[in-house]
Amino acid sequence: MSTVPPPPLAPPRTAKRSRRLARWFRSQSLRSRLTFLSAAAVAVAIAMSALACWFIVHKQLYDQVKSDLAGAPPALPGKLICYPTPEDALEHQRGGAMPEISGAVPRDTQFLSQAGVCLPPGATKAIVTKPEDTAALRLPPGQSVIREGKYTNGSPAIVRLTSSHKFSVPTVVMVATPTQPVEESLQGLAILLGAVSLGGILLAAVAGRLVAHSALKPVDRLTDAVEHIARTEEVGTTIPVHGDDEIARLSTSFNSMSTALANSRDRQTRLIADAGHELRTPLTSLRTNVDLLIRSNDTGRPLPAATKTKLLGNMKAQMQELTVLIGDLLQLSRPDSPKPVRNLAVVALHEIAGRAVERAKLRGPGLTFDTVAEPWYVHGDAASLERAVINLLDNAVKYSPPGGTIDVRLQQGVLTVRDHGPGIPPDELQYVFDRFWRSPSSRQLPGSGLGLSIVAQSVREAGGEVTLGPAEDGGPGALATLRLPGGPAPE
Repeated sequence: MSTVPPPPLAPPRTAKRSRRLARWFRSQSLRSRLTFLSAAAVAVAIAMSALACWFIVHKQLYDQVKSDLAGAPPALPGKLICYPTPEDALEHQRGGAMPEISGAVPRDTQFLSQAGVCLPPGATKAIVTKPEDTAALRLPPGQSVIREGKYTNGSPAIVRLTSSHKFSVPTVVMVATPTQPVEESLQGLAILLGAVSLGGILLAAVAGRLVAHSALKPVDRLTDAVEHIARTEEVGTTIPVHGDDEIARLSTSFNSMSTALANSRDRQTRLIADAGHELRTPLTSLRTNVDLLIRSNDTGRPLPAATKTKLLGNMKAQMQELTVLIGDLLQLSRPDSPKPVRNLAVVALHEIAGRAVERAKLRGPGLTFDTVAEPWYVHGDAASLERAVINLLDNAVKYSPPGGTIDVRLQQGVLTVRDHGPGIPPDELQYVFDRFWRSPSSRQLPGSGLGLSIVAQSVREAGGEVTLGPAEDGGPGALATLRLPGGPAPE
């Protein structure tokens, strides 16, 4: 026999209201939410203060009533005739049949014994008794008990019960004080506190709206700036910063981000323009040579073998230059920050320097390399670091005079490459690591102006630094200094 599973229980109505309120709250604007939260916070604070005030006044008023009641004078002894209930005693008094009691007796006083209840002459109100009131007969003489009670007409009161042995039989003297004035005062206070709370909440809502409007002005300016950039794509827009609070920090961060984006776009535009310029020259030369070969074949006048061989050699050199340039562009297309996909490992910098020197000797066969390399291990990408060292040596080979000497030193983690060429003018030192920058005096030499940029990027990714400047001894040539963190042992 199959059983039908019971339907899922419906969520409580309170949970539905809570979710509905949460969705409504999220749909409001930030300014409305701040206004609502500030008004709610002030409302809770005012409500708690009003309740605390009401309870404090309530306690003080009733404590005062009980204190006055405890100090009321005792009733004088006399002859009492008691009746079964306070109502009977009150009815008898209205008929004038109440017994006489010597001395003055306070109003709102009545007497309770085992025989019944008796009211003093002139009493207009009777106190409702409780069965447990007779227990006050066993109290020591003069000892009192105070409890809440009421009159026979329903009015609230505070009742003091005192045991007395001054009568012919044990008697409890009941003295009552009406609390109706206290209740009316408390009701008036509650109305006043409610009105003050409501006014305070309304004022808090208005003040919260004004404060939210004033506090969110910088956010509005920031929003306008972001919308302007999204609409016009004009990066570099900034907003004024006032003070040093959180909004000022946000504005400063936005200005820094906008400036960084503008600089990045400028670098990208400059890179594209420079790459196009550098690629145009070998492509133009290649097209010229290819056109020359095609024209010679079309006209039936082939080029001499030597000219053709030289032309093909030039085309091969131009293709190699294009290959190197494209490789350099791919190398520089990576972002400046390190990538987690690089092959990071502990590599021997002295071995990298040795291999780079051997490759440099092939490119400068007439040069002398004076090499001193101490063991030094660094954490980085071996291929990237080797490319950086080779580029430094290629730069030294390019500017060294025929038969010159290149000094290569690796000591305590500092690699220096010094050539004896013409050196670098002081006003050009700040541009040597810029992409595609080439000294006006070396424009006729081969190269794309990207080698030192690759060096700077590779060394920066490895956590080091590289500089290029004049030789320290004041002699001819330039000195490249590369510093990488590491140690003499492969830790």
